Amino acid sequence: MTFANVGTLGAAPGRRDDLVAHLTRRSDALSRAGCLLYEVGIGDEPDTVYVMELWTSAEAHQASLQLPEVRDSIAQARPMLSGATGGFRFQVVGSPLRDPA
Repeated sequence: MTFANVGTLGAAPGRRDDLVAHLTRRSDALSRAGCLLYEVGIGDEPDTVYVMELWTSAEAHQASLQLPEVRDSIAQARPMLSGATGGFRFQVVGSPLRDPA
């Protein structure tokens, strides 16, 4: 069943655009790991970045966190983060945009 991870990342003051640039760099490792969608966005809050992920499963998402490329990306992002996070995770059960599985 598809797994969704939707949340916010707090950027260090003045680092939002740097964080967005980092998060939107091409990553073939994510798609190989089972990531179906990874969208990054911004809103009215100057130090908040929104991330929406869809994965083939919760296990695929968890396993991706052990990949060297992903671990390196996380380490590179840390100086751009304030530590504030939010969001939620859920199993996708359907959509009006496609037929039921």
